[in-house]
Amino acid sequence: MQDIGLLDHVVACTKYCLDVCPAAGDGSRLIISDSWTAHADEIGAAKPDLVIASVPYQIESVREILQAGVRFLGLAPRTLDDIYTDIVAISSIMGFRERGEKVANTMKESFQRVCDACGGNKTGLRVFSEEWGKPIIASQHWVAELVEFAGGTFVGEPGQKISAETIKQVDPDVLTAAWCGAGDRVPLEKIVEQRNWSTLRAVRDGRLFCINDELLNTPASNLVAGLQAIAWALHPHLFPKPPGIRQFRPSPNLKVTQS
Repeated sequence: MQDIGLLDHVVACTKYCLDVCPAAGDGSRLIISDSWTAHADEIGAAKPDLVIASVPYQIESVREILQAGVRFLGLAPRTLDDIYTDIVAISSIMGFRERGEKVANTMKESFQRVCDACGGNKTGLRVFSEEWGKPIIASQHWVAELVEFAGGTFVGEPGQKISAETIKQVDPDVLTAAWCGAGDRVPLEKIVEQRNWSTLRAVRDGRLFCINDELLNTPASNLVAGLQAIAWALHPHLFPKPPGIRQFRPSPNLKVTQS
């Protein structure tokens, strides 16, 4: 909503929205936990005309919202094209389609600029990115696309579970972790120890990174910053280090336990 200039229309949002848009936490709107745990009466207390939610959300709450006569828009994007479409859909519902189209086009242009700066070619670097750690779940399809924009090759099946041993066998050149809801708090050294990953080339070479959750897992314009973080991880000689990424530094005293 901030990107299309309609933040003042928002009467409630989740606490995770504040990571993407700190201005939403100015005290003028209701802040709820998330779309999965929020109940219909909690959402209804804000007296919205429209409820927008991205999966996962409670079907029972959606039913109660609809029965109360409130319009509901449920989103489940998989790809960058889906995200562009959703942005235009939201702005169209609000009566400002052109603003949404401008945001989507600006995102596309920004992605292409980073791609061009990376040389527009494959680096040969194989990248595994995870959105959750227990169990290990690979990042979504749109993150795989961002990796491709940065010249890397995404390994694993986007959005699917994968074992630590399988990743060890693949032995990626670069590892990134952006755990949902964890912000910048992914315990990189701990996962190396618990998964017995000290011998992986990405770990040995110091190419294991924590990328802030909101930069990769929120399907919005902040993905531009997410791509910039990935691009720096793959091409540190081409870009200054952006905010929102933390690099693992291997320690000679690192303890390894069998996962």
